[in-house]
Amino acid sequence: MSASTVEPGTRLAQRFRLEDRVSESEGATLWKAIDEILARPVAVHTFDSDFPRVTEVVTAARAASRLTDPRLTQVFDAAEDDGLAYVVSEWVTGESLSDLLAGGPLEPERAAVLVAEAAEALAHAHEHNLHHLCLRPGKLVWTTGNTVKVLGVAVDAALEGLTTDDPALDDAEGLGRLLYAGLTGHWPGDEEEGGLPAAPMSDGHFCTPRQVTAGVPGYLDTITCRAVLPESRKSHSALSTPGQVAEALADVARPLTIQYTPPPSPPPAPAVVSRSEGLDTQQRTYVSQPLPPKQPSTLNRVLMTFVVLLVIAAVGVGAWTLGRKLGNPAPPEAAQSQPPPSATAEPQIVKPSNATGFDPLGDDGAEHPELADDAVDGKPDTFWHTTNYNNATLGNLKPGVGLLLDMGKPTKIADVIATLSSAPGASVELKVGDSPDLSSLKTVAKQKDASGKVTLTPDEAATGQYVLIWFTRLPADAGKFRGTIYDVVVYSPGTA
Repeated sequence: MSASTVEPGTRLAQRFRLEDRVSESEGATLWKAIDEILARPVAVHTFDSDFPRVTEVVTAARAASRLTDPRLTQVFDAAEDDGLAYVVSEWVTGESLSDLLAGGPLEPERAAVLVAEAAEALAHAHEHNLHHLCLRPGKLVWTTGNTVKVLGVAVDAALEGLTTDDPALDDAEGLGRLLYAGLTGHWPGDEEEGGLPAAPMSDGHFCTPRQVTAGVPGYLDTITCRAVLPESRKSHSALSTPGQVAEALADVARPLTIQYTPPPSPPPAPAVVSRSEGLDTQQRTYVSQPLPPKQPSTLNRVLMTFVVLLVIAAVGVGAWTLGRKLGNPAPPEAAQSQPPPSATAEPQIVKPSNATGFDPLGDDGAEHPELADDAVDGKPDTFWHTTNYNNATLGNLKPGVGLLLDMGKPTKIADVIATLSSAPGASVELKVGDSPDLSSLKTVAKQKDASGKVTLTPDEAATGQYVLIWFTRLPADAGKFRGTIYDVVVYSPGTA
């Protein structure tokens, strides 16, 4: 198989089916693919025939596959045969450091925790003579599973052809840059990186984190300077390996992972009563004994007589009322005047006559229209998706993008059930109207932090020929952001 035949639908190693091109750079293409045996998404790199570093990349990937730290991207397969080379690795979903910094600097302790976890993971890689060399904000990810992932150890350096005489020092400085970025929202380099502006300068040197952002603790300012700002270290020694960075950040409080343990089923009631007191684990058993009968007091006898008289009076009144009802039955007309309960029909599925990717505020007004039918074909493994954006708010380019359904005629809308990707963080709106113009479509339902199967129910009666599922915020997807719709079902109110 030649590189020219690599296209969506291609299967590698009889199990990895390529689906979407994520990015292309200098002859290397990153794909989102499906491992058909394990039914999970994977990331796949393929290479053009003239890519100059294929052997180096495959060799680095095979070496990285032996790393065991779960905070490093796992490599599943790497091959160079049959004229086609590829690398298969873990598909990571979450928010990169670039994404997390879109709204400004992080809380200092959170930035420190992210970099501390990355430093420990890279220290493990260096113990196996593997390094990164290109640590950037897009390579540090806070996953949807609330864990840290460092992307591209060994492989990224081979892809870019990077070498160094002191890889430990380079990676320590890279970790320092990530910490600086997390604390300040700026990148300590000559140019912008990952959407972050370059760090401000003072007397020809980068300002320290505390000079840029108020509230940075002194110890984190010092650690950052020791790692990446030699001119600001003063009397402190340099941090020259990932292990030293990890040790410097070892005292940062880490969030605890809370594991849910279901409560045990209650045991069957024992024949005897038992209890445990304090920390004593020995059971103490008490066997119930019959108590001697008590003689009723005079007061108790008086109360008992009063209760009996009340019961007799209540029975008499009830019997008299029942007799009156039996002697004067209600006329048949009155009994028949009660209206029968109304029948409520189940909502009916209404299939749209057409679907399209809707981007009225974009350059061409469309968003992957060729994929739109995949969201209404009833197949769970096909889908429509938006373009990849640099942040959750569509790269700050426009307020929204979506999937537009033409129902063929004005239709009453009861519910719209959309199956989105499993990644959290999407904000979606349901819009309905009689014209495919955005200004004519009225928002009738909203849902924030949506994922998986989402039911959008109009707040009030809604009728229209056009139904729009409108993304105003996108979930993270492989270091970028995009909205995905696997399936849409429109329900119309039934009639009795």
